[in-house]
Amino acid sequence: MPGIDESLLEAMRLPGARGALVVDWISGLALGAVGEAPGGDAEATAAETAELARQAMESGTLAPADAHGTGETVKAPPVEDLILTSADAYHLLRFVVTTFDSTVFLYLWLDRADGNLALARIRLSHMADRLVLG
Repeated sequence: MPGIDESLLEAMRLPGARGALVVDWISGLALGAVGEAPGGDAEATAAETAELARQAMESGTLAPADAHGTGETVKAPPVEDLILTSADAYHLLRFVVTTFDSTVFLYLWLDRADGNLALARIRLSHMADRLVLG
């Protein structure tokens, strides 16, 4: 099972990948970084994307629905991933589910001209499932 560095290097093998981070969305700190960062500052990117992640994860609107009227809530996180688009790039945030407090996500900066958004989303999902933290 790959750790942070291996997962980031795997993310950078995606077509169009410009940069990747593993971020703690509570603290806003980058736990690992590779490649470029928008604006040239990985720590600023981590802090800013962590704010988006925190808003999504703490949103009551995005909370899991009642499980088929049984009164049980779904155990999955309220959000699996976020996709933001700009004129020249895709920004993907994929939340990592762990057995302990899940406060980590993978961030990928993908060039819009060379990247494949669907492939990147699928691969990030697999990376998040296999990521070993610690």
